Amino acid sequence: MDVNALKDQINEIEATYREQFQQISDYLFHHPELSGKEYISSQYVADMMEAFGFSVHFPYPDDAELQTAFIAEFGDEDGPAIAFLAEYDALPGYNTPSGNGHACGHNWIAATMCGCAIVLSKLKKHFKGKILLIGTPAEETYGAKINMLKKGAFDHVDVVFQAHLADETVIDSSALAMTDFQFEFTGKAAHAASYPEEGINALDAVQLTFMGINALRQHVKPDVRIHGIITEGGAAANIIPDKGVCLITVRSEDREYLKHVKSRIIDCGKGAALMTGASFSYKELGNSFDDLINVPSLMELTKKHLEAAGIHNILSKEEAPPPGSTDIGNVSYKCPTLYVEVDLEADQPLRVHEEDALKYVNSHYAYLKMTQVIRALSSSALELFRDPKKVAEIKQEHQHIIS
Repeated sequence: MDVNALKDQINEIEATYREQFQQISDYLFHHPELSGKEYISSQYVADMMEAFGFSVHFPYPDDAELQTAFIAEFGDEDGPAIAFLAEYDALPGYNTPSGNGHACGHNWIAATMCGCAIVLSKLKKHFKGKILLIGTPAEETYGAKINMLKKGAFDHVDVVFQAHLADETVIDSSALAMTDFQFEFTGKAAHAASYPEEGINALDAVQLTFMGINALRQHVKPDVRIHGIITEGGAAANIIPDKGVCLITVRSEDREYLKHVKSRIIDCGKGAALMTGASFSYKELGNSFDDLINVPSLMELTKKHLEAAGIHNILSKEEAPPPGSTDIGNVSYKCPTLYVEVDLEADQPLRVHEEDALKYVNSHYAYLKMTQVIRALSSSALELFRDPKKVAEIKQEHQHIIS
């Protein structure tokens, strides 16, 4: 059967299982769980994939580090390995029974990526290779994809696909490389009125750090973002603070330039300690996120199928709003990755992470986009499964970009 006939079958299979895909989104939406604690959600998705004949390694890896990660596989080792990435962690602080909510639409991501993998599995007799659904927890916090990378989850993956709801459609999506720091200053407590000369003010050191960072902003590239908070700065106004702690996040479009900015920020802390006499220590918190690598030929392939599925008005990243950070950037350095943001096209703009987003990420608007994205990404992957030479060319192009 030729590839065009198979693409027609993709549409028919998607329509057959559409309600089940929507049920996945609905179930996860009504069981929102925070990063690393997605026990119900991950088990539900893993069980769904097993019910569709996938071999499921859950949890992945076999240790206590990641209890809600998994890999579901279908197929053989005789062709490309193409992975779809499911996310299912929610966010805190919403007007819901639990206080948690899928205001970033990870319920939709999980359901849509499941749909792609399941649809392709129904056509497996027409191509060689392996279909994977990789369940990746904690995207909103420490970025478990990075932990999974270190454990080998992506060592044998040739191409990765993922989609995210947004207020615009962007294929050459961008993400800022990001690192979180904790700075800690230790001074000496003293009575602020009677013996201030005997004190060493750790809070002054924190404040001077932020002053140094603010002065630094003029001397870094415009894509750099630096933000932070003070988490500890004394217990009473009449005592010289002997401990000061702050959290600082730094981002950049390029992970190599991020290293340069990181060293400058650490120098701000060292200088503040020198000026006040406080001692200084710092540590990086969690994982460092990388920027996102795009592969032009993979984008071109996917754009063709998005447009065929009815998704138009595709913007360039220069026309899109400023990006945030995501752990899929680290994946994109390991293997060719297509990360597409998809315009929800609702009756008002979708602003992820806001309360109003909860009205839309499990709506009929989201379900329409689910149908279109499943058809588009499944067709893109099918074309790659049927043309291993194209996969090899994409991988070679990817290596050229990152080298």
